Amino acid sequence: MSHHLSTEAQRVKDEDTAYVFHSWSAQKVIDPLPIASAEGVRFTDHHGTTYLDFSSGLVHANLGYQHPKMVEAIQQAATKMCTLAPGFAYESRSTAARLISEKAPDGMDMVFFTNGGAEATENALRMARLHTGRTKVLAAYRSYHGATAGAIAMTGDPRRWGSEPSIPGVKHFWGPYPYRSPFHSASPEEERVRALQHLRDVLMVEGPHTVAAIILETVVGTNGILVPPEGYLAGVRQICDEHGIMLIADEVMAGFGRCGEWFAIDRWGVTPDLITFAKGVNSGYVPLGGVVMSRAISDTFAERPYPGGLTYSGHPLACASAVASIRIFEEEGIVERARDLGTDLIGPALAQIAERHPSVGEVRGLGVFWALELVKDRETREPLVPYNASGAAAKPMADFAAACKGMGLWPFVHFNRTHVVPPLTIGDEDLTKGLEILDEALTVVDQAL
Repeated sequence: MSHHLSTEAQRVKDEDTAYVFHSWSAQKVIDPLPIASAEGVRFTDHHGTTYLDFSSGLVHANLGYQHPKMVEAIQQAATKMCTLAPGFAYESRSTAARLISEKAPDGMDMVFFTNGGAEATENALRMARLHTGRTKVLAAYRSYHGATAGAIAMTGDPRRWGSEPSIPGVKHFWGPYPYRSPFHSASPEEERVRALQHLRDVLMVEGPHTVAAIILETVVGTNGILVPPEGYLAGVRQICDEHGIMLIADEVMAGFGRCGEWFAIDRWGVTPDLITFAKGVNSGYVPLGGVVMSRAISDTFAERPYPGGLTYSGHPLACASAVASIRIFEEEGIVERARDLGTDLIGPALAQIAERHPSVGEVRGLGVFWALELVKDRETREPLVPYNASGAAAKPMADFAAACKGMGLWPFVHFNRTHVVPPLTIGDEDLTKGLEILDEALTVVDQAL
């Protein structure tokens, strides 16, 4: 937008430029939009321009913005206890842990709280190593697990490069991706078989007795909304069981309704040893994440101290917001609503959009977690922009995003994809409107072809 900024907006922007160091950014290149307010499924800038948020922030605002029951719960909790050291027992944390464990697969009934997803994966790695007495962890390429030292080492995308060399013992493998199969598969079933054999081969040369854990995003998030082929997760579970390896399901993005389940892994009936969560557990109203673990892992530390902790582990306000969030999910049928939106509205609508636009190579997803992969040529599947493109090479995607924003839609774009990940509370009318804008913006991409 080329609006002249108001005095208030200019002050916000000037102070941001002067004092705020932004993540993942060249500080003098970025141009953050000053936002005045957010409510429901929209946010508004200082000129009154409102955007329908098809990104849920960073795919975390599952309940949207300013949900009145969430705001009230935080306000009430603040009048009772704003903070407390984590060594005490207190109601909001105890209740949040119970509710989360009740939603997790059977046998996973202990919760360690963190401040976010990166700390969750970091601690899950530590728990697996201490429990098994082994050091290595296998993580997939095309993954993201956070930006702290251990989490970024496990990450399998270019965000890892700037932090290398990092912690030792992390090895990467290829996960399934039928549309761009690293195994040259011709079907999802063939992809499953070959991906599992590849994992076995990696373990063979790494030494399975040295591997503490395999960590994977149940449904890969930022790197493409990659839904695993049927039977793949069960196959990974079997491999782990054969070798005494812990299975860590990273559900930071995919969990809490995003995939139409409390935890995405429920869809495949697989029980991991550890689940990491954050984002959707309370829609980011107060920073919160954590690890749900099996009793076998928690028992490792029954008589032996766990060598890790955080000053704000299970922060009273954060846990109060998680309790409120889970109750809202139950009262408003959020999980069921997300599942139905995927099957009844989003999936069919995106399939129709794909038919109209030669730039759409594939549509994939479930729940309210979808991706359109954009290509130059459907036959060759050449990506619209190169992998990890920037600058002029990324212009087609930048033009697409600008077209969306010009029509009042804030998209989620990454590499050659746009993701459809609005808040789970979005109404049919708003969702349809957003999809219509996406449809219109794709004409810009088609013209570029």
